[in-house]
Amino acid sequence: MLTFLFSAVFCATYLSPSISHVKGRDFTEQEMSHYRDRIKAMFYHAYNSYLENAYPYDELRPLTCDGQDTWGRYVHKLFLCMLLLSIILGNHTEFQRVATLLQDTVDFDTDVNASVFETNIRVVGGLLSAHLLSKRAGMEVEEGWPCSGPLLRMAEDAARRLLPAFQTPTGMPYGTVNLLRGVNPGETPVTCTAGVGTFILEFSSLSRLTGDPVFENVARKALRALWRTRSDIGLVGNHIDVITSKWVAQDAGIGAGVDSYFEYLVKGAIMLQDEELLAMFHEFDKSIKNYTKFDDWYLWVQMHKGTVSMPVFQSLEAFWPGLQSLTGDISSATKTFHNYYSVWRQFGGLPEFYSIPQGYTVDKREGYPLRPELIESAMYLYKATGDPTFMQLGRDAVESIDKISRVNCGFATVKDVRDHKLDNRMESFFLAETIKYLYLLFDPENFLHNTGTEFELGGLQGDCILSAGGYVFNTEAHPLDPAALHCCSRYHSEHRELQDILISLSEPLRPAADQSEETPGAGGSQESIALKPGERRKARVLSCPTQPFSAKLAAMGQVFTDDS
Repeated sequence: MLTFLFSAVFCATYLSPSISHVKGRDFTEQEMSHYRDRIKAMFYHAYNSYLENAYPYDELRPLTCDGQDTWGRYVHKLFLCMLLLSIILGNHTEFQRVATLLQDTVDFDTDVNASVFETNIRVVGGLLSAHLLSKRAGMEVEEGWPCSGPLLRMAEDAARRLLPAFQTPTGMPYGTVNLLRGVNPGETPVTCTAGVGTFILEFSSLSRLTGDPVFENVARKALRALWRTRSDIGLVGNHIDVITSKWVAQDAGIGAGVDSYFEYLVKGAIMLQDEELLAMFHEFDKSIKNYTKFDDWYLWVQMHKGTVSMPVFQSLEAFWPGLQSLTGDISSATKTFHNYYSVWRQFGGLPEFYSIPQGYTVDKREGYPLRPELIESAMYLYKATGDPTFMQLGRDAVESIDKISRVNCGFATVKDVRDHKLDNRMESFFLAETIKYLYLLFDPENFLHNTGTEFELGGLQGDCILSAGGYVFNTEAHPLDPAALHCCSRYHSEHRELQDILISLSEPLRPAADQSEETPGAGGSQESIALKPGERRKARVLSCPTQPFSAKLAAMGQVFTDDS
């Protein structure tokens, strides 16, 4: 039943266009092609500016045409952006070049304090996505891909360095970890909600691709621990102490510090066909609508009382209509989207904070760092409805960004949407998400929109159907292929079953009455052909009936006994 539900909702909302509520004039194919070309030109202007002026720093400063490090240069964020956008734009040569360069130059064995959240969504997610798209990009893949490969091993290496952060009494992770030394002794235990609940996509992908359950286990433990901390009215706050489970910031909403937690409950449920995650989201959604929704806006409230604490719209909240479309809540999503779109039209971008009662920006929160969230929602809602209104937002975004933010060395953050003054920074999410969602909005035939008409085979037996559509984007817009997870999960499950059979065959037979107990010394010194030296034996999962010695010879399925 769950599989049917997800298939119906996901296909109806994301994979299949709808004819309902079509408004305005449809875009012609010529117009669509024009904007695809514009967006592609925007991307290469930004990326080439980075290569010419900022490399090997990990971020471009577009006003001064130089670069800066924001992550200690242990990975080039823009290279991961390029890696994934190049395959979407059809530039396979650049994908191959950058993938090889990353394998040759990136080393996570470095003394750097890294954000656990950011490293997961950008680095682990980016490498996983690149691994899953590498065959499509024309790279030579290992036998057994997608269950093995160099980019997958890099993603696993990065994620394994994050695991010490989860070693807390609650299972909720610290916010920062040293990639070489683990969690620093003086690390603060206070983490934002999103920093606890935004791992299930990447970590479950790793576990199912590699066969190591530790990643998915810690992500699930963190999610369940966070779920248990919700208030009596069903809301969660903004920051929590991961040692004590006490809420430090008790503002509840769908924006900054919380957003991707809800996103991962929905997308994790879709990707993993998981009832538990979906049930969690639906319970939260009821409380969010009951206590934070006012006239199709979502405010911030006190998590225990439900009283309004901040009557503002944050630009990060603009992902919510797109998320609602994935659960089939199109009517509510559309109304909220139009509220957010009205703010865009007022300023030519979304200010970080917008006062709903005053209808204007909030002091010191007037900037627009070229965030993707409203464009992301437009892409999902256009796929769900076919309403050209959502494509009109994409057109407005291209025109605004190209006119306001374009400078000689890339695209600059808008410091103030009121006068369009610029700031000397180009965030990596501009390429990873904003440009990507814009391009996909105007490219309905892109392979990421595939509805199953195209696919490729993979897996150790070559019988897994991959890349057939239904990609799930992580919160940094890196697409993941659920079919690959199923393929490798099946392989690893069969491998474990075979291992159990080999273990049982390598052990001496014992009377049935003794099989539930270990006999001291019985076979204790015998090495199993299925285990590595020092590896402990696990309880048998399978058993095969054993014929008596007199009936053990057979040919063509016929058993020969000593009476034959």
